[in-house]
Amino acid sequence: MSTITVTQEGGPLRVEVVRAERITPHMQRVTFTGADLDRLHWRGFDQWVRLFLPSADLSGLDQVPQRMTIGSYRKLQALPESRRPTVRSYTLRNWRPETRELDIDFVIHGDSGVAGPWSLAARPGDPAVILDQGCGWPDARGHLLIAADETGIPAVLGILRDLPQDARGVAMIEVADLADAQGVDAPEGMDLQWLLRRPGQNPGDAVLAALVGLGLPEVDRHAFAVGESRLATGVRRHLVKQRGWCKGEVTFCGYWKR
Repeated sequence: MSTITVTQEGGPLRVEVVRAERITPHMQRVTFTGADLDRLHWRGFDQWVRLFLPSADLSGLDQVPQRMTIGSYRKLQALPESRRPTVRSYTLRNWRPETRELDIDFVIHGDSGVAGPWSLAARPGDPAVILDQGCGWPDARGHLLIAADETGIPAVLGILRDLPQDARGVAMIEVADLADAQGVDAPEGMDLQWLLRRPGQNPGDAVLAALVGLGLPEVDRHAFAVGESRLATGVRRHLVKQRGWCKGEVTFCGYWKR
């Protein structure tokens, strides 16, 4: 489930890998470039894209649609497996227009998945295509509550980077390894907390436990919760059912499901 609005514009942007590097024990950063990035409408915050990775036949990337709809997705799925690109959703971590470099961070869980292993094997010149999908951040004001697991690190850090300097609130990021914590130039009024998910705990357990004892204002507030589905929906359920928040005061999105 999600309350995030999709805003698509600009059409497919063909890119290629510049470099790939491990930035924390479980996070791989791939930097892309390409002339098409001159058409990128940079919004910052948690701006996200559909990332298309090639199959064995690179010509499959030529089939990326102008917009992602049910119909265009079905058309992609109808392609032969040898040509069908893999599509995943990712947050844009950094954009440096002066060097035309775009960073996307990938959570690494061993050899599982498709995009994570691709990021580990990425080499300069490897092609991909991105399709801009807009921002989920609702430009909220007042006291802010932001919650995520490691898959939401790029989104949360991007939001903290781009918030106005008078922003106030708390951001909680749950990780399985505190060595995955990253620094960010956040407003002084935002309290960034890295919460450790211990062995045996489910994704979201640490965030939901911390949320129970967290003092929150009665008015002028907004929450943003992303990550594993149970975390995102659990934060919303707690705030609405236990704290009396209005549903419109919570933006949430399940990035993945355990």
